[in-house]
Amino acid sequence: MWITFCIPKWKQPCSRREKPLENTLQGVIVKGVGGLYYARCEDGEICILRAKGKFRKQRLTPMVGDRILLTPGTGDEHGWVEEILPRESELLRPPVANIRNVLLVMAPQPAPDYLLLDTLLILASRQGIRPAIVVNKCDLDRSVYEEVCREYASLEIPLLAVSAQTGEGLEELRSLLRQGICCFAGQSGVGKSTLLSAATGLELKTGEISRKISRGRHTTRHAELLYSGEYQVLDTPGFSLLEPWEGLEPIRLKDDYPDFAPYEGQCRFSPCYHLSEPDCAVLEAMREGKLGAQRVERYHTLLRRVQELWRKRYD
Repeated sequence: MWITFCIPKWKQPCSRREKPLENTLQGVIVKGVGGLYYARCEDGEICILRAKGKFRKQRLTPMVGDRILLTPGTGDEHGWVEEILPRESELLRPPVANIRNVLLVMAPQPAPDYLLLDTLLILASRQGIRPAIVVNKCDLDRSVYEEVCREYASLEIPLLAVSAQTGEGLEELRSLLRQGICCFAGQSGVGKSTLLSAATGLELKTGEISRKISRGRHTTRHAELLYSGEYQVLDTPGFSLLEPWEGLEPIRLKDDYPDFAPYEGQCRFSPCYHLSEPDCAVLEAMREGKLGAQRVERYHTLLRRVQELWRKRYD
């Protein structure tokens, strides 16, 4: 499954209120299946709701994570989603809203996929979602965490060394999880489910252990918001399988690399793709060791992918 992004509608109302609402409750949508929405009210009760027809007219679909006003049902009747409150962020595939932090989990095994990590960082940047890099299994090997610190310290985002087995770093992880709706992303087998369980007691849905890969498979088919006390975590399928390049002009890709920003305006050519141009300040910084050579090479890989998609946009 691929994730499609849209630009967050910061501080903008989602649904238009037709008249003042009375006798409504506030809630958060935790799951949506078959046209029904399950919302958690402030008292912890779960209400089953349908969306009113006005949302179709407004071309608006309720999403997991949406803060809403609702009218609860009575007896066997379902209640109604009356209004969707302003969203902080929005993803279209999977359809989820109001993610505050995305925790990008890595581990010594399987071998880290830094290209995936860079792609997820770009997705977070374009969505206004705050990323953190979490290196699990540091009790076994700290070399991955040390490499992450070398390559990503200049991004000024949280870089956590953790171990679900020893408890190292779990309190720092809990601090991030308390800030709002969070989700975990990363390669299969890095211990996302085990890490979440150790930190919060919540369980992601995994199936039987695969003999071929020796780890559990994520079996979630629909996004679901899990609660445990002060923690809200999205269990969502396909979060790490994405191509957030739709409509992205190639020259704009560099904007999602904050570590390139200090060198903008110093290149001979403007605009500069930082690919192979002479007297490019970013390439010079790489040669001087101020920027990681592998990170710049991965940028080139993604830039070529974006250029190819841009050329094919009218095909």
